[in-house]
Amino acid sequence: MPDVIINGPEGRLEGRYQHAAASDAPIALMLHPLPQQGGTMNNKVVYTLYHAFVRQGFSVLRFNFRGVGRSQGMFDRGEGELSDAAAALDWLQAYNQNASQCWIAGFSFGAWIGMQLLMRRPEINAFVSVSPPANMYDFSFLAPCPSSGLVVQGDIDEIVPEPAVRKLVDKLSNQRDIVIDYKVLKGANHFFVNQIEELAATVDSYVGPARASIDAKEAAR
Repeated sequence: MPDVIINGPEGRLEGRYQHAAASDAPIALMLHPLPQQGGTMNNKVVYTLYHAFVRQGFSVLRFNFRGVGRSQGMFDRGEGELSDAAAALDWLQAYNQNASQCWIAGFSFGAWIGMQLLMRRPEINAFVSVSPPANMYDFSFLAPCPSSGLVVQGDIDEIVPEPAVRKLVDKLSNQRDIVIDYKVLKGANHFFVNQIEELAATVDSYVGPARASIDAKEAAR
């Protein structure tokens, strides 16, 4: 799990990268929660997502947004962080030019950034969104949502109420050709305390079959 430094819009971005053995391995980018509330790439949920994708054979990158850890710059309320994510994806793609698929995964604030990146990068095949803060940020830009994906939410989330996320999922699910797999983990709060293993199992059970389905569709074209 080597440390990497990425050239971002405001200077260097600090990251951790795991390279898969296969030359055409899919790639996945992980996005962390709100920096102003202590969010970093070492957050337990982000770390769990990272290793779930590694287990599924992806080349995976997680990184610190501007102003976090050794990343340069200052918090920019989402606009700059979206630019950081785009720069990180550029790096990941340049390092994996034969990648068979491209995924994005984010937790909380990172989920909001990830869904915005999804709208701007048509090469992203699928997403994993954990505790998307539908009660705090506007997700109306997902019209239409360009890719199917997984949304995971805790039923006792004290920061993002489950009904707000369900409303977002229902809206996305009504769009043509989009399938949203919505998993609500019982007894899980916003940070999935004592539920990290269940979160990992949920992501594992989705990513493997979804990756295979995307490969099959591409092969049939």
